[in-house]
Amino acid sequence: MASQHLSHGGIFLHITPLLLAAIAGASMAVQGTLNAVLGKRTGAFEASFIVHVLGSLILGLVLLLGLSDGDVRKATEAPWWSFLGGPLSVVIIWGVLTSIGSVGVGAATTAIVAAQITTAIVLDILGLSGQKMPFDWTKGVGAVAFILGAYLLLRETS
Repeated sequence: MASQHLSHGGIFLHITPLLLAAIAGASMAVQGTLNAVLGKRTGAFEASFIVHVLGSLILGLVLLLGLSDGDVRKATEAPWWSFLGGPLSVVIIWGVLTSIGSVGVGAATTAIVAAQITTAIVLDILGLSGQKMPFDWTKGVGAVAFILGAYLLLRETS
């Protein structure tokens, strides 16, 4: 896949979307681990709150510095259901830090990714992101193989 040029408010990245996704995935495992450590000291909801506040402060700084090419005022043009990402972020951070703190990074991440893949396939088939993807037998075999792999990784996890 050729590198695509992505512009985000004056910050130019030459990175493929799949490499960016891989970096995000690795970051999620690290973030979940850090959040689990914080959650064991402060409590799960407290850690989630701290993480959201810090993230909001950083994003506020990005916006104040003009490092985005977006326009927050256009949020009123988005469908109401697109704002559910905020509440889902709370569920995600709390769920990740709680599960990693209980069963470890490998097991929790395996369960998380298996659920992500299953949900992502359904969302792609429905075209909810605006990118409708056809489902064929190769994707079906891949999904079954992935779920079987997740089962094998998780079968001894309690």
